[in-house]
This record gives sequence, structure tokens and C-alpha cells, in this order.
Amino acid sequence: MRDGLYSIRIQMYDGGKGTASGIIVLRQGSLIGGDNYFYYTGTYVVVPQKRSWRGELVTHQHTEAAGLSLLFGGRDVGCGFTGVYADDGSANVQGTALVGRASVQFKAQLRLEFET
Repeated sequence: MRDGLYSIRIQMYDGGKGTASGIIVLRQGSLIGGDNYFYYTGTYVVVPQKRSWRGELVTHQHTEAAGLSLLFGGRDVGCGFTGVYADDGSANVQGTALVGRASVQFKAQLRLEFET
């Protein structure tokens, strides 16, 4: 997993349905990113021998979504994830978001846009 700016596409599929796309910056075990309504902060670790990584993050809402019902709306939501990465700068993760009392499964695809 290389340090840099990644585009991210997220799909929630169990416990809630929804999609999001945004950016995320990975740098030396820390991550920060966001989309139209939320920003994310967290940490990750890489296991180079397995080309895998795992981490946790919290999603915070920064903008109201007039007329929309956001799955994570109004809540800080903790998420855990695991995934794999490739030499071409792509990565995939799957994880769980804890939304109140509900668990929402998600998967995401990342693509390295700019290496730092």
C-alpha cells in the first residue's frame, strides 16, 4: 500500500443500502478523506508479505443533505475493514460500519491517483 491520494467508491449492501464516492489520503498508517456529506479519519496497518491491510475509521457528517435520507446521517459511525492491494495502486476492502444498533456491511474499491 503506497502513501498517496486515492479515489474511493463505497457500496453498502447488508444492513443498509447505499453508495458513496470520494477521496482518501493514506500516509504512514493514518487516513483522512471525505465526500459530499462526510469526512473520514482513522488508522491502518499493512502486511506486505500478504499484500493485505486492515484498519478502522470514524465517519463524521459535515454537511446536511436537504431532501435526502442518509444512512449514516447525523451520526459518527465507527467502521472496521480488511482488504488487499496490488502493485498498480488499486486496493479493495470489505468491512462493517456500526450505525446505532445496526451493523452495515460495505465494500470499497480504491485507486491511487497521486503518490506522495
